[in-house]
Amino acid sequence: MRIGITCYPTYGGSGVVATELGLELAARGHDVHFISYAMPVRITEAAEHIHFHEVEMLNYPLFDHPPYTLALATAMTNVAVNESLDLLHVHYAIPHSVSAYLARAMLKPRRLPFVTTLHGTDITLVGADRSYLPITRFSIEESDAVTAISEYLRQVTLREFDIRRPVEVIPNFVNCEVFRPANGKCRREEFAPHGEKILVHLSNFRPVKRVPDVVEIFSLVRRELPTKLLMIGDGPDRTIAEWMVREKKISRDVIFLGKQNQVQDLLNCADVLLLPSDLESFGLAALEGMACGVPAVCSRVGGVSEVLRDGVEGFLVEARDVHTMATRALEILSSPERHAEMSLAARQRALRNFCSNNIIPLYEDLYQRVLKNS
Repeated sequence: MRIGITCYPTYGGSGVVATELGLELAARGHDVHFISYAMPVRITEAAEHIHFHEVEMLNYPLFDHPPYTLALATAMTNVAVNESLDLLHVHYAIPHSVSAYLARAMLKPRRLPFVTTLHGTDITLVGADRSYLPITRFSIEESDAVTAISEYLRQVTLREFDIRRPVEVIPNFVNCEVFRPANGKCRREEFAPHGEKILVHLSNFRPVKRVPDVVEIFSLVRRELPTKLLMIGDGPDRTIAEWMVREKKISRDVIFLGKQNQVQDLLNCADVLLLPSDLESFGLAALEGMACGVPAVCSRVGGVSEVLRDGVEGFLVEARDVHTMATRALEILSSPERHAEMSLAARQRALRNFCSNNIIPLYEDLYQRVLKNS
């Protein structure tokens, strides 16, 4: 198949999953055309069957902001014609599904179908805003197929938007050959030269991720056990976290690594992953850690409980309860037997439920059904 994929090309979960989907599809012989304003961050080298089309935006004094939605629709139309696309797959409803709808309309009488995948904040934050709710509902209803990354998100979409059409759950995934335990091959001594335990946090450092809570949890754990903290990612709350680290005088034990492409190499050095978010529609960071055999301590919010089982692959704790999260992290770190048990369970659950080899065929089947009905 010839598939056009549009996503935000950044470090957020939707962009990561969309990019990995494209890479996996290309590896299976499909021609994948990414259409966005920048190259997706997880595409680090040229590959057969992977193509990128940059959306050019018009800078004109009349416009306070470049009309990206219209520019994207035009780019989708051009790529569909020039590359004979079979369908579009857009990730994150606003504005991508609106642009896909416009592209489909411009291509009449030919009908170019499009699939919309809902990832989370496009529904729970942006789409739920009353000013965007009507257009979000319209773009979902007009899609040829709609998927959500968790049952939680599916239920929220149906309830909040009064959606009358089916929404199919296809969960996020990882390449279990890339995300796998390092078996002692990670550069652990670079971060913990004296054998300290290592906590890790991976996110886009937005307020919903509760990055200050990560620092608080680490500070509590560090009082009881020699520990280091790896902070992977960047975003608006990094400055707050750095200030907290200085104020607590723990700068030597907290390492801000910024945005990283090969996060599996860093996750492999960790003993426990912290994900204390206020909301997660899935919890991709937790899954990536689990595939590497890293137990997680997460907030019991959104779709996280569909990924990680409390007391099995890690722990689920009420959001913002930093003391209990620290206690749970210490429970794992203090017992080599418990850690080994949870590490094995985490890896096995990723293998059983969330490997790309299991999930990509679900998308291929969906594409075939959409094309058959178009």
